Amino acid sequence: MALLSFERKYRVRGGTIVGGDLFDFWVGPFYVGFFGVTTAIFAGLGTMLIFAAALGGPTMNPWLIDIQPPAVENGLSIMPLKEGGYWQWITVCALIAFGSWIMRQAEISRKLGMTYHVPIAFSFAVFAYFTLQVIRPMWMGAWGHAFPYGIWTHLDWVSYTGYSYGNFHFNPIHMLAITFFFTNCLALALHGGLVLSAVNPSGDSEVKTPEYEDTYFRDFIGYSVGTLGIHRVGMFLAINAAFWSAICIVISGPIYVGSWVDFWEFWREIPLWKGEALSRRLRIKTSSPRCSSKPSPKWASRTLTAANRGSRRRAIPTGWASLVRHSSARSIWAGLVLRAWPSADWRCLSSG
Repeated sequence: MALLSFERKYRVRGGTIVGGDLFDFWVGPFYVGFFGVTTAIFAGLGTMLIFAAALGGPTMNPWLIDIQPPAVENGLSIMPLKEGGYWQWITVCALIAFGSWIMRQAEISRKLGMTYHVPIAFSFAVFAYFTLQVIRPMWMGAWGHAFPYGIWTHLDWVSYTGYSYGNFHFNPIHMLAITFFFTNCLALALHGGLVLSAVNPSGDSEVKTPEYEDTYFRDFIGYSVGTLGIHRVGMFLAINAAFWSAICIVISGPIYVGSWVDFWEFWREIPLWKGEALSRRLRIKTSSPRCSSKPSPKWASRTLTAANRGSRRRAIPTGWASLVRHSSARSIWAGLVLRAWPSADWRCLSSG
């Protein structure tokens, strides 16, 4: 691959972190360096261990390869290869390769006189992996709590871990992480679309300057963070998405045990809307003991019978009833709806 016209003046020796001039060279457009060598060695070794484990398994189908960590009962022991040892050494190789890649990024930044924003950002992704495979299993006392290597088996682990805590979507830190992920996607889409629209004007128009981009967002939402600011925002959103993703799983098990749905029980105990106060605020209870003779609205035409079926019937809106009826987490949703307002009188929302 040919060098670009400006690259030659930047390809000078010096600025290495480890190894001096020994590996201070390029292969085509790629800088090698000491950490480039260690990355290649351990990435290659880890890949070979994956193939070796797959050859010893029941299938070579890439979708079904399953490399499990040691069993939970083995704790934090170093195990033979076929009893979880493959997983352990693959993890060691991956961590060394990822760490070397961070250091290689830092070395390139240093050689070019740049700051370390790129290696810092990448280190948050490595931190999330390290949390899942090392910190959480060690905290829980067994390597078996880490995720296995394989496509379908990894998805099974995610599903199992989520349902082990009732419904993982109720984890408040998971909510925060997902918010950062979605907001990051929105910011990147807006930024990418803005730049493309400025540098690819219609017709014979000239390429637009950053002032046009700033003006667009001031017209659009009343404020523009600026050409430098949007990249700061993007990095902030991305590293927070990775960081809180790591935190949401590391607190599940070592710190919080139980259903994340039950975690929110404290919300119902807040005096401001506890019991009768909530009923009055929502105007659910009626002033008379008997319901009005007016026909009930269509959205309240479906009912669910509570546990105390003989005493009264509680009704919920059709949309909620459909959700309860079709959701795989039926018991969770039913519990949320029917137990949310225990003192409310739902009879006036039932049909005829």
